[in-house]
Amino acid sequence: MTPHAASEITEGLCRRAPVIPVLVIEDSRHARPLAEALVAGGLPVLEVTLRTPAALEAIREMASVEGGIVGAGTLITPDDVEAAQAAGARFGVSPGATPMLLDAARAGGLPLLPGAATATEAMALLEKGYRVQKFFPAEAAGGVAALKALASPLPQINFCPTGGIGPGNAGDYLALPNTLCVGGSWVAPRAMVAAGDWAGITALAREAATLSGQGLRR
Repeated sequence: MTPHAASEITEGLCRRAPVIPVLVIEDSRHARPLAEALVAGGLPVLEVTLRTPAALEAIREMASVEGGIVGAGTLITPDDVEAAQAAGARFGVSPGATPMLLDAARAGGLPLLPGAATATEAMALLEKGYRVQKFFPAEAAGGVAALKALASPLPQINFCPTGGIGPGNAGDYLALPNTLCVGGSWVAPRAMVAAGDWAGITALAREAATLSGQGLRR
């Protein structure tokens, strides 16, 4: 898959909802009901980070949830790309980008949302054909002000900022012309997941799905 084709797909995914839940799943038994709760709340695109032993099994469980589109986050190596695809991931997200990782995603046909934190990194990815990127770590890398500053010299790049984003500042990011959506973990708090509070998570997702550049749409 060419980087241009990958960006076409990731742009479409980012436009599905204002928030992509970033999920760290400790117990794969929670995966399916969690996905169902988030999709029911209006957040169909889900990122499961490869940070726990349960992550790949969680992707397998979520892949069959009707209406959901499940991807794998924290892709770092070619082996991560292969394992994510084998588990049923339909897209990948990386905190940064290396030649080996980009080559693996391209060769495997996995649409990738590669990470960038500086103008140089964003330009290097654009040079390779990636015009939709992850801005990470968003708050630590300068937040809204930094991303806004990139919009003028690099208007052809759109971002999904992730890292330190919650309901209090998501609207500020979404108001930027180069932000398609944001990634965040606040819609699936670990305590609520552990307790099986799926109705509560659906309520959080439903509120997140109403976010816009002006905050909550009333």
